[in-house]
Amino acid sequence: MNHQTLAIKKLVAVVLAKMEELNYAQTTLTNYRRFYSRIIRFAEERDDIYYSEELGSDFLKKYYHCHIDTIHEAAPNKTLGTQIRYIRVLGDFQIHGAILRRKLGPLAATSCPIQFEIGFESYCLECQDRHYSKQGNYSRMNRIKHLLFFLNEHGIKSYDSITPAYLSGYVKTFVNLKSKTVRTTLVAMRCFLRHLYLNGFIQQNLADMLPKIKNYYAPSIPRIWKPSEVKTVLGTIDRGNPTGKRDYAMLLLVARLGLRTSDLKAMRLENIRWNTNSLEITQHKTKAPVSFPLLNDIGWAIIDYLKNGRPHTNSPYVFVRHNAPFEEFAPNAAMSRILVKYIREAGVRIPKDIPLGLHSLRHTLASTLLEQNVPLSTISDILGHMNVKSTDIYLHIDFKRLQECALDPEEVFDYVR
Repeated sequence: MNHQTLAIKKLVAVVLAKMEELNYAQTTLTNYRRFYSRIIRFAEERDDIYYSEELGSDFLKKYYHCHIDTIHEAAPNKTLGTQIRYIRVLGDFQIHGAILRRKLGPLAATSCPIQFEIGFESYCLECQDRHYSKQGNYSRMNRIKHLLFFLNEHGIKSYDSITPAYLSGYVKTFVNLKSKTVRTTLVAMRCFLRHLYLNGFIQQNLADMLPKIKNYYAPSIPRIWKPSEVKTVLGTIDRGNPTGKRDYAMLLLVARLGLRTSDLKAMRLENIRWNTNSLEITQHKTKAPVSFPLLNDIGWAIIDYLKNGRPHTNSPYVFVRHNAPFEEFAPNAAMSRILVKYIREAGVRIPKDIPLGLHSLRHTLASTLLEQNVPLSTISDILGHMNVKSTDIYLHIDFKRLQECALDPEEVFDYVR
C-alpha cells in the first residue's frame, strides 16, 4: 500500500490501528489520538488533504514554537521530544509504512517476532561462541531487532520472504542517522544475513545486496575540562558517608589513571596488588592486560572505601551498588549520573558542547599529560589504546604546540624580499 496517497484522516487511522496491533499502552494511544486530532483540525484549517513534513513542521512552529528539522535534528528539550516523536511517527509511517523504533534500549525487553526467533537465537549463540562483549552483543542484537520489527510490520512471515526491495526500504529509514551509526547498522545486518545464508535459513546471500560505505577515519576532536574544574568536582564529594567514599575512589581512578567505565565496573579485589602497589587488570574493550601504579591518593581512597564505606557483601568486585542487593553494577548501568550529580553540587558550569560522561575525564587526562610533555606512546599505553593512531587526535587540542608550528607571515614576507 502506498501510504503517501492516503488522506491525513485515513493515515492517522491506519497508524493508530498499527499501534494497537503492536500492543501500545492505552494511555499512550489516548495521547496519540488527542495529538493527531489537533493535527487533523490544523490541516483542515489550511485546506490540506494529505500529511506532509511541511505540515508537521508548521504545526510545531505554531503551537510549540519549535523551529527544527523534524527529520534530521534532535529535540531541543524533553517536553518537545514527545511532540516531535508524535510527528515523526506519522511521517515515518507515510514514507516507510512502519512505525520505526528509534531507541535501542527498550528493545532488549521486547521479544523478537516469533517467525524470526530461531534464526535470531542461532545468531545470538554464534556471537556468544565468538566471545563478543556483552555490551557489543546488546547493541548488535537490538540493531537486528530493528530490522526484524520492520519486516514484521510489512507482513514478512519467514526469512525466505525477505527480498532486496524490503532491505532497501529499511535502509531508507536511516535518513536521519549519523554516518557512523549507518555503518555500524549495516555491518550488523550484513553479518546477520550472512549467518542466515550459511546456516540454511535463506537461499540467497542477501548480505551482498546491502550498500557498502567507505569508513574514513575522522574522529571528532575531544572536548575537555579544565584541570581546575576536575579538582573542584572531586573536592565537592562528601567523603564522610559510604556512597561518597565509593564515588570519590571511582572518579579518582578515571581522572588520574584514565580507566574506562567498563573496567571500573569489572574491577575485582584480586586486581589490587597491595604488595607491589599496583592495579593489574585485563581491559574489557581491548582484552589486553595492563598494570597501573597505585598512586598514593588512589590507594588511600580505595582503602578508606573498603574499610569504612563498602557494604558487607560476598561480591568479588571492588565497587558495588549501595542499595540491596549489594552486587556489582550492571553492564549497562549509567555511571555518568554519578559524575553529573557532583558537577551540579559543585556548581561547575561545563560548556554544553563538552560531554558530561566519565569518558570526558579520560580526554582531560590525555590533554594534561600532553601538556606535561609525556610521549604520545606513553599516553596511548595509559589510555589502553591498541593503536597510537587513536591517541593522535589529542594533538589537535594541544593549542600551545600548534601555535608554535604556525608560520609568522612577517617572517615569510621578509624572506621573500
